[in-house]
Amino acid sequence: MVQRKQYMEKLKRMKDKKIIKVITGIRRCGKSTLLLMFRAYLKECGIEDNQIISINFEDVANEHLLDYRKLHDYVTKQLIPNKMTYVFLDEIQNVPQFQKAVDSLFIKDDVDVYITGSNAQMLSGELATLLSGRYIEISMLPLSFAEYYELVGGDQRDAWNSYFKNGGFPYVAVIEDENIRRDYLMGIYNTVLLKDVVARKRISDIPLLESVIKFLFDNIGNIVSSKKIADSLTSFGRKTTSVTVENYIEALTSAFILYKANRYDVKGKQHLKSLEKYYLVDLGLRRMLLGDKNADIGHILENIVYLELLRRGYTVDIGKVDDKEIDFIAMLGSDKVYYQVSATILDPATFEREIAPLKKVADHYPKFIISMDELPMDEDGIKQINIVDFLLGE
Repeated sequence: MVQRKQYMEKLKRMKDKKIIKVITGIRRCGKSTLLLMFRAYLKECGIEDNQIISINFEDVANEHLLDYRKLHDYVTKQLIPNKMTYVFLDEIQNVPQFQKAVDSLFIKDDVDVYITGSNAQMLSGELATLLSGRYIEISMLPLSFAEYYELVGGDQRDAWNSYFKNGGFPYVAVIEDENIRRDYLMGIYNTVLLKDVVARKRISDIPLLESVIKFLFDNIGNIVSSKKIADSLTSFGRKTTSVTVENYIEALTSAFILYKANRYDVKGKQHLKSLEKYYLVDLGLRRMLLGDKNADIGHILENIVYLELLRRGYTVDIGKVDDKEIDFIAMLGSDKVYYQVSATILDPATFEREIAPLKKVADHYPKFIISMDELPMDEDGIKQINIVDFLLGE
């Protein structure tokens, strides 16, 4: 079992703090395993079994607790006076009006609450209002390459090739049979699609939804708009509107299948209101759905870098500088880093194309070109870094 150190450290720092810990992320990215590891840590710290209450709402055995009142009563009866009780509620979005139970538990003394969910809407609307300022969100993603390599070991190049091809869902890393791996990924895809998208958004035209998904999976790293998608699908006989496409995209981002990167005008110092990019939570899902066709290596690398920057806590935008594009502007507090991503920059023309936007940025923040090349090609303080070195670095 790989140690999700980044997330564990956050939980350790928040232990016993009077704040609800909300762990979000796509199904099967490791949320339940993280809570399992954290409960083991609590026991190492001397916490007794009767101080830990753990409920997984995907388990049919807990179906009787899907009523928020019964859930509240069940937990309350087990609280130990004058001792901290740690309450873990896994996939809490399955409980209608769960926020009422969570809020009531939160206000009690000596209760430390941890919840997980697979849909971003659990943190919107009434929950956000009711628990405003009283929760912290820990956003989980599938395994980083560093975590993946820690798990599989062996030759680094083989591990990278496998990660690049199959993605980072934790269980996928240990499945050797290609057919079983594909079936497992299909299971994740179907579960997320039906439970977290179709059911929650009451979508009736599932074939249209899948057409939108395939379009976005096929266009990771490309600038798109809901109108462009609608027009493209309509031209292929799937008549739809930009409003419908926009609603579907919102549902897919809420289910943590897609992540949106907005465009930022570097010179104008403002976000632009259209033509964003979308990146996929895990590239194994793309290969499962589309195969290896049209697999633009540069855009796949872009997707991997984007997710890695999110893991490291950055807010990530696409950069626009005059008529040129910078793949990523990564912000963390007052720190800023610019990144270009390319499969290779050994060709002089490609190198000039990739470095040109970075040269047009007048500030002195760090600037990098990430590629699969081994040889450094630094220029004007702009450094080239190999993708694996970047992913295994800090």
